[in-house]
Amino acid sequence: MTILSILITYHQAFWQGLLVTLQLCAVIWSVGLVLGTLLGVAATRDRALGQGLRWLSFALAGIPVIVLLFWLHYPAQAAFNIVIDPFYTAMVTFAFVNIVGVSDLVRHAADELPGQYLIAAKVSGLTRRQTFRNIELPLLFRGAFPGVLMLQVSMLHVTLFSSLISVEEIFRVAQRINASIYKPVEIYTALAVFFLLVCVPINLIALRLKQKYMRSLGER
Repeated sequence: MTILSILITYHQAFWQGLLVTLQLCAVIWSVGLVLGTLLGVAATRDRALGQGLRWLSFALAGIPVIVLLFWLHYPAQAAFNIVIDPFYTAMVTFAFVNIVGVSDLVRHAADELPGQYLIAAKVSGLTRRQTFRNIELPLLFRGAFPGVLMLQVSMLHVTLFSSLISVEEIFRVAQRINASIYKPVEIYTALAVFFLLVCVPINLIALRLKQKYMRSLGER
């Protein structure tokens, strides 16, 4: 069987797995971007919160995401004597990781803001709110957005771990199909092409924005 014939034969299973993956990503991305940005901005104004985020980010960097996922799915639920749908366990785990990652990027971008911009705003008589809305926020966006985009690609990759706790996303579907017909080259090549088609354009956009905005910011 060729890649095309496999996709045609099992298109319904692949489609269902893709929908689950996209549902996971939709929640992880939206929650991570909104709450992560708000938390990162708040951390720039609250020293204690900023320090707490640094330690939390440092701690998460030392814990593999898969370990955190398994901990929340097995021992945590056993300790509280509850059973949660694996989809929601994966969603909460990955969204939490994304929130911390986005907030750390936003906080770091705030730390890198050129001081002369804020001095010029103060000399010009802008209020604190006007300075934040018209100067800090656009610069934060330019500084953090490329890294945030790349992080979202990483979060898409991370969703594959959810197959290990029986979430029927696209990787688990591919595994089940391969177990039935044993065509690993064709099946996993198709899966690789899917991720390339999604991730490469996002990475290229993020790289372009980083080159454009970070260079122009440094030149001013």
